[in-house]
Amino acid sequence: ANLEDSVVDLVAHQRRVGLVVWHPSAQNILLSGGSDNKIFIWNVGTGEALVEIDSFPDIPLSACWNMDGSRIVTSCKDKKIRVFDPRTGEIIVESWAHEGAKPVQCIYLNDNKIFTTGFSRMSERQFALWDGNMKNIVIQEIDSSNGVIFPFHDPDTGMVFLCGKGDSIIRYFEITDEAPYVHYLN
Repeated sequence: ANLEDSVVDLVAHQRRVGLVVWHPSAQNILLSGGSDNKIFIWNVGTGEALVEIDSFPDIPLSACWNMDGSRIVTSCKDKKIRVFDPRTGEIIVESWAHEGAKPVQCIYLNDNKIFTTGFSRMSERQFALWDGNMKNIVIQEIDSSNGVIFPFHDPDTGMVFLCGKGDSIIRYFEITDEAPYVHYLN
């Protein structure tokens, strides 16, 4: 059977949508982010936009729910990381993460820690680990390639996988509660 008819149309963004992220536990709840510098939280069952987040001065580049869906972390083209309450759209905390000009990516880990990838001022690729209030735990240079690095988290193993645009390798890390916190696995 061909998929020709949509079940629901979600209409609110004024420009191209670049982010779509399902809620980790609630059914029918979806986040979308677009080039109109907005994020919407949707009830896909009813097709209604529940929350509009209009706090971005530029395009949101990445977004991730925490494990229980009570927080959203976002990165933006303005180089800031913002944590929102998805029920109200209020900013809980915002902070600079990486100083370089290229895009920052962010994800939540199991324990509400935040993991980011980005670039230093010298254009070195970096990753960083933050607590839930964006206090830095560790920041580390990776290399001087120029492809954006995308982080992926496996909540079952607590591992983070990093793959860079144009890279032929995937890096694996285990995240722990003790220094050095981010352990490279070869």
